[in-house]
Amino acid sequence: MSVDAVRTHRLGPVEEIPVGEGRAYAVDGHQVAVFRLRSGALRAVSAVCPHAGGPLADGLIDAKVVICPLHQHVYDLATGCSSTGQPPLRVYDVHTDDDGVLILTT
Repeated sequence: MSVDAVRTHRLGPVEEIPVGEGRAYAVDGHQVAVFRLRSGALRAVSAVCPHAGGPLADGLIDAKVVICPLHQHVYDLATGCSSTGQPPLRVYDVHTDDDGVLILTT
């Protein structure tokens, strides 16, 4: 039985994401949406809505959820769970290093 290795990815400066918004990054062949919350916290989830492929990085966010811009499906940023009956999103660990570079763990 094989165990997937944990990998870290340097995405770029956190300043590339305005406070209160998200940005999509390509990571290992997948799109990941990274959000910079107004509190300064960072969240990262799959960037593609499972319902119809909506770009979640362009969705509206608050302190807890992202809303898909296409059909308004709502996803919890901490768990990836949908409150509107859609399949959950994958959630990623994300933080910044001492130089302010986003580090994503897969």
